[in-house]
Amino acid sequence: MKLFGSTLKRSSGAGWGRFWLSILALLVAATVVVVWRDTKRAQGSFTGIHKIQHVIVVMQENRSFDSYFGTFPGADGIPMHNGHPTVCSPDPATGRCVFPYRDRSQRDYGGPHSALSGKADIAHGRMNGFVAQAERGSEKFCKKDPFHPLCARPNLSTTVMGYHTAGEIPNYWTYARHFVLQDHMFEPNYGWSLPSHLFMVSGWSASCRNPYQAMTCHNDLKYPDHDQKKNVRVPDYGWTDITYLLHKYGISWRYYVANGTRPDCDDGSMFCPQQAHNGLQSPRTPEIWNPLPDFVTVHQDHQLSDIQGTSHFFAAASQGTLPAVSFIVPNGANSEHPPALISNGQAWVTSVINAVMRSPNWNSSAIFLAWDDWGGFYDHIVPPKVDRNGYGIRVPGLVISPYARTGMVDHQVLSFDAYLKFIEADFLNNARLNPKTDGRPDRRPTVRENVSILGNLAKDFNFSQAPRPPLILPTRPAGGP
Repeated sequence: MKLFGSTLKRSSGAGWGRFWLSILALLVAATVVVVWRDTKRAQGSFTGIHKIQHVIVVMQENRSFDSYFGTFPGADGIPMHNGHPTVCSPDPATGRCVFPYRDRSQRDYGGPHSALSGKADIAHGRMNGFVAQAERGSEKFCKKDPFHPLCARPNLSTTVMGYHTAGEIPNYWTYARHFVLQDHMFEPNYGWSLPSHLFMVSGWSASCRNPYQAMTCHNDLKYPDHDQKKNVRVPDYGWTDITYLLHKYGISWRYYVANGTRPDCDDGSMFCPQQAHNGLQSPRTPEIWNPLPDFVTVHQDHQLSDIQGTSHFFAAASQGTLPAVSFIVPNGANSEHPPALISNGQAWVTSVINAVMRSPNWNSSAIFLAWDDWGGFYDHIVPPKVDRNGYGIRVPGLVISPYARTGMVDHQVLSFDAYLKFIEADFLNNARLNPKTDGRPDRRPTVRENVSILGNLAKDFNFSQAPRPPLILPTRPAGGP
């Protein structure tokens, strides 16, 4: 038996005694490490980035940066002249160009958001394909389901040009004013939620002929989860994810899934037909927003139990027992994925952040909040290209922590790869998801954490400042200014 690099031979008599003594020694050593970490935390003797002992990644759904923060002061938002937008997106149906406009609604509709739709929205750098794509998406949808109520809604395709302010999302703007807003956070890939969530936990999206041999995995942004359609429940993803390294280094993690409906249908389309039920999600359903149960490494490391319902997150926060790394995903009602209500999503996110702020773990926590893809909504910034997969269109990003800088707008180029890079720097001595060094070769085109233009999230913190007090907000606030 091999544990932590030491080979333990089991034999009879004295051999068995030595075996169990070795097991006991390993357990004692692991306990000493945990006690050392807890002591360091209690003494406040961690320095720099290591003051962050709890990383919490909260991933919502389908918003572009301009749709939420396009008019935020100091941000790289919608180009304006005298308060009026100077950019627009052509509408083939009317022949006019649709300008961004203030949208006071709590329910939006977005546009198609497949990889092809993302590239069409980018339009070779013109960033003006949004209305045309939404129009094509709604026409395609209504041909299949002509009696859907949305098909009777006028100007449906132009809603992708709407933007919100503090009047509709006051808590998000309050977090941006008091902590850090990232205005060059890009979706790591072109396209929809599944590849985005795969990049979030592994830095790649691929399909595998044989998931038990990572070299059979090949780039795939369209639909990497092939076994779902065959109703076969075996691990689908064979390449290395971040939990493999966390497990290797003895770092605790959890992936928290809100029980309920899934936020969308399975193909990045604009809408789901009425007859298509989105299905239910739970920690045991390896679906679009919960990819880790489909990773071979999670099975081999016997860590399926670390994928849990969100009730476990709130309990751990209350008890001060949050793991080192947490990922949290919503259900359909709380996701902000069109047509879900924005107010429900903001209330959900606020409850998550309030739980961390009330937790004994607050003084050693960093919350990274983002939206998994742009959802078809307008954004004016051309994404940098780092490889064949992206970057995709810009999304909002926030950093909330007792060590976060105050009222900072971070202009660094970032993507969800930066979360992996931060986790690796904080807990893994900068070990990378690199097939040349992690012991599991695969064919990923790029080690994303090493991309030269990728910024450093540590710059969003001032680790020399005293920990800032919590900022508890109401989950159902009145509208802001």
